[in-house]
Amino acid sequence: MATVSHVSVLYHEIIHALQPKSPGYYVDGTLGAGGHARGIMEACAPNGCLLGIEIDPQALALARETLAPYVGHVQLVQASYTSLSAILIDCGWNSVQGILLDLGISSIQLNAAVRGFSFQYDGPLDMRFDPSNPLTADHLVNKSSKAELAEILHLYGEEPSARRIAQAIIQARPVTGTKQLAEIVIRAAGKQHGRIHPATRTFQALRIKVNDELNAIECVLPQATAALAPGGRLAIITFHSLEDRIVKKFIRSESRDCLCPPRQPICTCGHKAVLKEITRKPIRPGNTETNKNIRARSARLRVAERI
Repeated sequence: MATVSHVSVLYHEIIHALQPKSPGYYVDGTLGAGGHARGIMEACAPNGCLLGIEIDPQALALARETLAPYVGHVQLVQASYTSLSAILIDCGWNSVQGILLDLGISSIQLNAAVRGFSFQYDGPLDMRFDPSNPLTADHLVNKSSKAELAEILHLYGEEPSARRIAQAIIQARPVTGTKQLAEIVIRAAGKQHGRIHPATRTFQALRIKVNDELNAIECVLPQATAALAPGGRLAIITFHSLEDRIVKKFIRSESRDCLCPPRQPICTCGHKAVLKEITRKPIRPGNTETNKNIRARSARLRVAERI
């Protein structure tokens, strides 16, 4: 595992957004290999503390090595960030000064053929972040009906050829690996046009469904907001429009004092703003970063501050 290459997306932008300082308390809810977390610890030394949450045991093992110099100031937990509130209680932390969520998939997972996340390698149809998850991409691909498959590809991949691809998958069953699936999609959807491989949306859709990613985001955002101390910051990196839409909508709504319909003369909802939107438009990586790390090209960073 030590040879796995990993690059932390928008690294400097994250450190600038969170503004870590000693003796603050910070959470990296998507720890990965610990690249962002290491930067946070460097910035909040000597007395800052960090809670790292990571659902993937392989990534967590790498993070333990990365963060070894900060033993005593770092707590690492294998869990989903959807359990953020409960984990903070277990740690005895009442509030924190910053929370990072780097959503989606990491290069650690993409580069491991056996995990089945990438069409660049031949591997099993797995796609689980958490190996204990009973649902796999294999089950979705080989057991779902045509209508179910088409709906997954449409909802989670925004795939315009969802029905055609679903039909092709049904006809090709059993589908046993990632390369075979990618070839089926290419034949059904046509060859690559532009920078996006024709199988990208299909693989994204299956991965999101397997890991219930969109529901997880909706679950964690209120917990993260509640955990922030006044002036604490929430920094979230998304990689596709489905994620970004959820994050944008949440931050915008929690930055308003009233959520009543615009034409309603008197507020009846009683909602009060708890966040201040720091980035009206998302921060995008520059050309230097995207040239070095192609995965960064679709990254969007949104930042909010607890009122």
